[in-house]
Amino acid sequence: MSQKIRQAEGLLRDLPGKGQTVLPKDGETNVLITSALPYCNNVPHLGNIIGSTLSADVFSRRRNELHIGTRNRRTLYVCGTDEYGTATETQALKENITPKALCDKYHDLHRETYDWFDIGFDIFGRTSTPHHTEISQDIYLHLSKNGLLEKQVKDQTYCEGCQRFLADRLVEGTCPNCGYEARNRNQCDGCSRTLDPLDLISPRCQRNKTHTVTARPSSHMYVRLNAIQPQLEDWLLKTWKVGKWSPNAVINADGDIIDARLRGGLRPSPVTRDLVWGVPVPTTGNADEDEEMKDKVLYVWFDAPIGYPSITANYTSEWRRWWFNRNNVKLYQFMGKDNAYFHSVFFPSVQLGDGRDWTMLHHISTTEFLNYEGGKFSKSRNRGVFGPAAKETGVSSSVWRYYLLSTRPENSDSMFSWSEFVSANNGVLLNNFGNFVNRALKFVSAKYDGEVPDGGDSPGVLSSEGDPDQAFITEVNTLLTSYLEAMDSVKLRLGLQTVMQLSARGNLYLQQSGLGNALLADDSKRCAQVVNRALNLIYILSAVVYPFMPGTSDAILLQMNAPARAVPSELSHDVLPGHRIGTPAHLFKKIEEKQADIWRQKFGGAAPPAEVAPAGASKRKAGTAKKAMTMISDDAVRSKAVLELEAQVKTQGDIVRALKEKQKKQVQLGEGELSNALAELLRLKAVLTKEQAKN
Repeated sequence: MSQKIRQAEGLLRDLPGKGQTVLPKDGETNVLITSALPYCNNVPHLGNIIGSTLSADVFSRRRNELHIGTRNRRTLYVCGTDEYGTATETQALKENITPKALCDKYHDLHRETYDWFDIGFDIFGRTSTPHHTEISQDIYLHLSKNGLLEKQVKDQTYCEGCQRFLADRLVEGTCPNCGYEARNRNQCDGCSRTLDPLDLISPRCQRNKTHTVTARPSSHMYVRLNAIQPQLEDWLLKTWKVGKWSPNAVINADGDIIDARLRGGLRPSPVTRDLVWGVPVPTTGNADEDEEMKDKVLYVWFDAPIGYPSITANYTSEWRRWWFNRNNVKLYQFMGKDNAYFHSVFFPSVQLGDGRDWTMLHHISTTEFLNYEGGKFSKSRNRGVFGPAAKETGVSSSVWRYYLLSTRPENSDSMFSWSEFVSANNGVLLNNFGNFVNRALKFVSAKYDGEVPDGGDSPGVLSSEGDPDQAFITEVNTLLTSYLEAMDSVKLRLGLQTVMQLSARGNLYLQQSGLGNALLADDSKRCAQVVNRALNLIYILSAVVYPFMPGTSDAILLQMNAPARAVPSELSHDVLPGHRIGTPAHLFKKIEEKQADIWRQKFGGAAPPAEVAPAGASKRKAGTAKKAMTMISDDAVRSKAVLELEAQVKTQGDIVRALKEKQKKQVQLGEGELSNALAELLRLKAVLTKEQAKN
């Protein structure tokens, strides 16, 4: 089929070729992206995915887009499984396999999950590699050489039968406070009090419950975070502002350090453990210390962040160009809020203490928690979607990506709801985004035999001055500016909202222009112009939606018979007259409302068992469980129409908020743009109120 796309430098998307090694270049923009390494003793749930890997993937795809005017931008996205430590040994013991076999199993499960979600790492590696051992030991030795390691001796549980020290997770016994049988936890499930394994009554070894467990002194090395803290705080207070960090548990939006450990003064932190599965502690040349550290391994929280450079080393032998290049590489890291301390305090302290010119954190993007249907994800209770199970729904990964990203818990915890999942598909993707694309393409196919008509526009940027579509062109350009600003600031949810605002504006344009048989018969020139401009907006949509829903982007390009394009800052005439489109097809399928109940039942979202507050604990848990039951009950009685209207109100509310934010920043809006958006929001709310009254 004939393609007629405007030829212009930077118009088309420019990505590295498959198999091409991406390396930074001095003097150009080089972006290194990591998502928190998932622990290799279980499969991830949806909260894990949105908190790190999916969010980082969106930003990685955005940075790779090379939007017009920002050439020579290199991006590397690194992730992998964190494989060493007590949790791996414990899970391997439960499954009666070796730690290595366990890691092989779960590494493959993780990879299968991320592949299905269309997450495009440059490398998805693992920490149980020779490169990881070498780099971890090298950092340990630099800390030792710089006088930043100290030895401490503390009592630790010891199994007389196994003749080895036991990690906390390998000890079980009776809680001395309430008599509850404690297993594998540092906190009692009965009274919620913190437990020290040394205080347990009748402590037992998980490997063999007949073995006697005693306490013996054990020597370990600690990194002197207290000595590094002044240097760390100087770095922290400079970096958070330049990198525009998201507020997290370490430093808030005002630049105040709020982490209790920092405010109270950092203490030496352990870097070794009495385990078998891990990186062996290297010898330092101090005979006494080397003897005491013999047969010990590096603590997993020490070596886990080192997985980022070690996985990069498995990607390229020139990994140092990424990791020892502070002035030319910007490091963006994505994770849940519970990982913020280790990425913004602990590992940067280790890097500073190491003394070499490490590439250090530029921007940290943290999320709050995604909960599930009024409660928490729980593998043991079969509550939630884990691993690759999402594909069992038969819903495309694009829809899953959209819903998770639209509910990304950026400022507070959010809730996964099957009812809202269905509404998001039907009310936003199908009726808004998909409707605009399909309506315009089908019109071209049916009325112009699939050939783009000549609307009279010259190739290139469309001028709004004196144009009958002045408001439309101006509003699209304003939204494109907002999109670029949101994505560059790592405001991913806002970026996605802006994409949906662009498609909503496209729908409104077709409606206001009266696209149809009457317009074609009465004013063929105007009809051709409307069609042409709509197609060029769709071409832009294929680019702005790409980071969020790459499968949808590919489908649009296939239907348009067009090459992948970069993101412009202005609406332009790029799909030219005479271009032949492909075959139009629906981008999304309707999901029947009853599916929400079916999936709730399948994935444990229906009526979770009420949690009974244990003796000695507050009544808050019971109250939370009751509230969750109420939320689920409310979802169950809302009609399909109400759910779809709620989704539309939410989308329109996002549009109004975005416009008000621009107004505050004194950004010029189109004539009547805000008032029209407010009027539409009020109209939708009124319709919703009437519909709710019917229920």
